[in-house]
Amino acid sequence: MQNHNIRKSVKSSPEQQKRLWKNAIKWPLYSVAVMPVFLAASWRHCLGQMIRWDQFFGFLLAAILLLIWENLTNDLFDADTGVDQFKLHSIVALLGKRQLISRLAYISLATGLSTILILAIRSHFSVFLLVIGSCLLGYLYQGPPFRLGYQGLGEPLCWLAFGPLATAASLLAISPINDYPNGIPWGSAMLIGTGPALATTLVLFCSHFHQTAEDAAHGKKTSLVRLGTHRAAKLVPWFIGLVLITELVPILNASIPITAIVGLIALPWGINLIKLLKKYHNYPELISQSKFLALKFQTVNGLGLSIGFAITPYLGINFTSPI
Repeated sequence: MQNHNIRKSVKSSPEQQKRLWKNAIKWPLYSVAVMPVFLAASWRHCLGQMIRWDQFFGFLLAAILLLIWENLTNDLFDADTGVDQFKLHSIVALLGKRQLISRLAYISLATGLSTILILAIRSHFSVFLLVIGSCLLGYLYQGPPFRLGYQGLGEPLCWLAFGPLATAASLLAISPINDYPNGIPWGSAMLIGTGPALATTLVLFCSHFHQTAEDAAHGKKTSLVRLGTHRAAKLVPWFIGLVLITELVPILNASIPITAIVGLIALPWGINLIKLLKKYHNYPELISQSKFLALKFQTVNGLGLSIGFAITPYLGINFTSPI
């Protein structure tokens, strides 16, 4: 009866329904899915190395499909625990057709993994294994019986999936077959992916500020529930500082080119996020969009870093990676 009332209220206003669907689709969130392959391509361009553009676009498509699977199944899993019962922009609340949502989710998963398998066959089979690893972490985050996100472990899982695993897979997929004779390029993946993955993790961290009461009531002990919004808000400046430090230190020791400093253009969004959470951390209605402010920081930072890598050859800088 309650779900019926939610769907009825959503349909009562076309303008409200449009807004809720926009929030449900969360299209800006797909920045986190595509950033690893953008970073990988710009890094190879910085080094004057070949990029297989057919593989690049294939990986881009697969990454989007796999994030669609994760977003849809997360809504389904949250509906099972009741934590989303008042979340009007949940896909489950909007459609009310669990079987259809489940089918769409697993069609996206199957199509995404099939695409990755083709890319892996055409490059390095480790690509498939690395992406499977990322998907497994995504399932451990929210899927039963694990639900590790309910135990406050969502952030490290997120960093691993979108950091070393996704970045290493991207580098292998878009490179000529014999470019990495020593196997998985963990060193390069950590060098260029650590900071952007921390920024992605910040998006997840900030997505729970406005719903700590609901999460706690349904046994979802996220980092925000465990810390409380006041202490969590104090961690955000450290989070942002760590992102920038992991990108500045490699510039200072010449592990990445000085042009990567373009990534610092994201700092104003980071400062705005810090100010918002410091002032309104305990007012859910005022910080419900903090996730999207964190997402702007993540997107601008990742794109800035990618642009910094990409423009290096055009500035006459001959950069050679130490790794």
